[in-house]
Parts: sequence; structure tokens; C-alpha cells
Amino acid sequence: MKGFYREIESKMTFGLNWKIGRNLNAFNDVLYGGFGVHDVDEKYILKWHRSEKSKSDLKYFDRIIEIINEHENIELQLN
Repeated sequence: MKGFYREIESKMTFGLNWKIGRNLNAFNDVLYGGFGVHDVDEKYILKWHRSEKSKSDLKYFDRIIEIINEHENIELQLN
């Protein structure tokens, strides 16, 4: 999960001088926007590269997908 959170920080909260919490609640908050890259409720496409590898590596992969899908403003693309 450390690598997952590092990637979220590098892509979705770029430019902040602080790091997000290392938990799924903080990840969910980032998806709402307003923390660097996306505005609150901004519509965007989230491309997850190498998602099959992540599925086998991440214990919480299915829960992460559920959290993303709860956000109507996000279109998830698994690659």
C-alpha cells in the first residue's frame, strides 16, 4: 500500500507541501478534489495503469475500486 499512496500523492496531490494520510479515508477525501490537482467535484478520468498487477499485489484492491466508483464525477479506466 505504501507504493499506492506514493503514486496517489505524486499524481493527484502534486504541488502540496504536505502528504495525505496513509489510509483509505484520506484516499477517499482526495477523490473529492480540492487537494492539489482536481477541484471539488471536478469530472475527470482516472486511468489505472497495470491494474492487473495491482489487483494481485494490493490486499485492498477491491475496496479501492468500490471507493472510486462511489464518486460520480470520476470515470475509472483500468489498463
